[in-house]
Parts: sequence; structure tokens; C-alpha cells
Amino acid sequence: MTTVETPMTPMQKFDAAFGVKKPIFAMLHLKGDNHDAVFEQAKRELDIYLEGGADAVIVENYYGGYEDMVRMLDYMKDEHIDTRFGINCLRFDSLGFHLARTYGATFVQLDSVIGHVDPKDESAEAAFLEHERSSYDGLVLGGVRFKYQPMKSVNPLDVDLQISKGRCDAVVVTQDATGQETSMDKINEFRAGLGEFPLVIGAGVTPDNAVAGFSVADAAIVGSYFKDTYKDTGDVCLDHVRTFMVRMREIREEL
Repeated sequence: MTTVETPMTPMQKFDAAFGVKKPIFAMLHLKGDNHDAVFEQAKRELDIYLEGGADAVIVENYYGGYEDMVRMLDYMKDEHIDTRFGINCLRFDSLGFHLARTYGATFVQLDSVIGHVDPKDESAEAAFLEHERSSYDGLVLGGVRFKYQPMKSVNPLDVDLQISKGRCDAVVVTQDATGQETSMDKINEFRAGLGEFPLVIGAGVTPDNAVAGFSVADAAIVGSYFKDTYKDTGDVCLDHVRTFMVRMREIREEL
């Protein structure tokens, strides 16, 4: 008798990718005055994240350029082969997928998967994502009503959330700016629209608001809190990473 395996649910697939409940994704913003400075700082910050216990890192051209992403990914491939990581190539989603396939990234982060293009172009956006995902085995974390993204959708939020579930493997929610706390009202609204589909808080998570956030959401992207100034312009601080991750271990036990 042939045994038919039951496909994993989106939540099971998400949990399996990271090996832990409520994973924390730490941002590598690629900050520096020149390419060599960017590379050296990114290596230091990666070491801090790994020592501090972050579950995965995201390599993003927030300050640096595409060449800085490639250089850091080459380094990680050679020196940190077991590190779980994602890629967000801002403004160039197709290159994000290219890098993810080339370097075996666990996931791709996209700032928006719906609502940021003219309604007439939504079918093209859907076709683009279907095409890219067909040749990529990792996860896609997709923003909806994401910070700094244009809002051109004519749909109610709940409609766009349902559509987004066919375009990504987890939805990312933020408030309006980098480092700004994502309100529980918005987190709860997204959860209501998504049902039992992975939901990631994309900005503003701290040890003080983490319990409330993680009682609803399934993961978080953390950047500003990990900096010495608690702002995106700062440098990653080991004490901040440790403090946050100690609290996360407590939260995982509580939840």
C-alpha cells in the first residue's frame, strides 16, 4: 500500500525552516564609508549576532550596494556555511531571488508583494512572483502595507491579505517607519485577516513589547533595537542582542 505524505501547512513549513518557534531575524544593514569598511563592519556584526544568539540574519543593501551584498555572501558561504540567512535586495526583487538561489538563502524578504503597484499591474506582479518562486526552494517573506511602500491597492486589507497568502510564505507587517513600534491594533488586524498563516513583525520590536507581539505573531525582524543607539544609524551592540535573545528564550517558554 502506497503511503501518501500529508503536505505541511504554511506554519509547519515556516517552523521547520528555522528550527525554533518565534525566530528572530537580525539585520545586517551593510553600513560603512567605503566597500572595505562595509565588509569589515558586516563581519563584526555577524559575529555579534551569532554570539548573541540571533536565529538568522538578513543581508540587506540598506546602506551598502549590491557589490557589498555579494562580498558578504561570498564570505558567509566560505566561513559561516551553517548560518541561516535571508536576503533583501531593496528595489531589485529579481536580484534578491538571484542571490538567494546562488547562495542557498533560507529565505527572501520582499518589502511588498501586493498593493504597491497600479491595480492594472497586479497580474504582472503575481506572474513575476510565481515565476521566481518556481525555481527557488526557500521561503518568501512578503510585506503588505509595508513602511515606505506606495499604497495603490483598491482592495480592503482583508482581501489583499488573502491574495498575499498565494504570493509568499509569511506576511511581514510594520507601522510607518524604521524602528517605529508596530501597533498591536495593526498586528491583530493582520492576524484576523491571515488566520493561521505565518505573520512576521517587521519593525519596532523590543523586549518590552515582545510578549504582546509574540502572543499574536510568529517571528520578528529586528534592526534598530540591536544598535548601540537603538536607531538604524548605530552600530550593532552585543549587550543589546544578548538582552533581547535572553528575553526571547523566556517568551518561548511562556508561550
